[in-house]
Amino acid sequence: MARSRIGPREPVERPVDLHAAIPFPPMEAELVRELPAGDEWQYEPKWDGFRGLLENGTGELRLWSRNARPLLRYFPELRPLGKLLPPSSALDGEIVIERDGVLDFDAMQTRLHPAESRINRLSAEIPARFIAFDVLVWKSDEIWQEPLSKRRSKLERSARRFELSPASRERAEALGWLDRFEAIGLDGVIAKRRDLPYLPGSRDGVAKVKPEKTADCVVVGVRWKSKPDRIATLLLGLYRDNGELDYVGSAAVAPARHAEIANRVLPLLESAPERRFSEPNRWGGGELEESPVRPELVVEVRYDKVQSNRFRHGTKLIRFRDDKDPAQCRWQELRPIRRKTDPTLESLLAD
Repeated sequence: MARSRIGPREPVERPVDLHAAIPFPPMEAELVRELPAGDEWQYEPKWDGFRGLLENGTGELRLWSRNARPLLRYFPELRPLGKLLPPSSALDGEIVIERDGVLDFDAMQTRLHPAESRINRLSAEIPARFIAFDVLVWKSDEIWQEPLSKRRSKLERSARRFELSPASRERAEALGWLDRFEAIGLDGVIAKRRDLPYLPGSRDGVAKVKPEKTADCVVVGVRWKSKPDRIATLLLGLYRDNGELDYVGSAAVAPARHAEIANRVLPLLESAPERRFSEPNRWGGGELEESPVRPELVVEVRYDKVQSNRFRHGTKLIRFRDDKDPAQCRWQELRPIRRKTDPTLESLLAD
């Protein structure tokens, strides 16, 4: 299977008082282009939330992020799960928030707030859920050392009072998930080797596939590497139903294509409307100067996820779309319409 290039991550320190029987940090997944095939694989939906390790190894219920951050303070509505978890146990899973039947990652981020009053209000208005997908320790028994095939059976048998992520051994079904699950906010499919134990901090035997999505966007500006001759990124826009043009993200300009792109884009600087599309650099410093262009050029880009009316990450420029009118670049391209046959979160968890 084709693998992506993923750079090394900083090592994650284990929480000081985490019980020795509980493995940490959580397993990771390697991004691949094709879903692996074979009887040794199990497939699960890829949830779009915060990874969570729920445990009570020292007697107190705690919920850890993948970076060893305690999360129960931000999601107090999950404390009642402590009644379902027997002493000296630990589950691996995902914290998610659902709104109108769709997972809402933006709502997740609003919960990481210093004010306890705000957290308590939001926990009542938009409560989170914990979706368990692996059992690590159960009543002091270190299940994580068993292969996934046995851990999954144990999860379904012992932790059935929790909400459990569905799992399938059928690759065809998992491929269908890639087409059907975007409408409810799921982020792709995870494939896990059934014959391996839980490998803390490792990507071995776990792969993730995200559906490749493309959109046609209007070029609304440029960000300069050095003005006025070197473009760093193209700024992209989409039209609302009322004709207003929204900034939605950027596409980096590869050096090998700079001359071609500059030839198409730079003439559009003349008589461009006065606009600023990109948000300020939240980290401060290093912000590149930008300039608007006349919105006359359409490009096709590849993206992975939309968040807060923006592409969550940078996009990849595929090609120019001279056959398409800029006015046709609308928000419908990024927001799939829910169909009656699409699954709901409730139906997915009930399977």
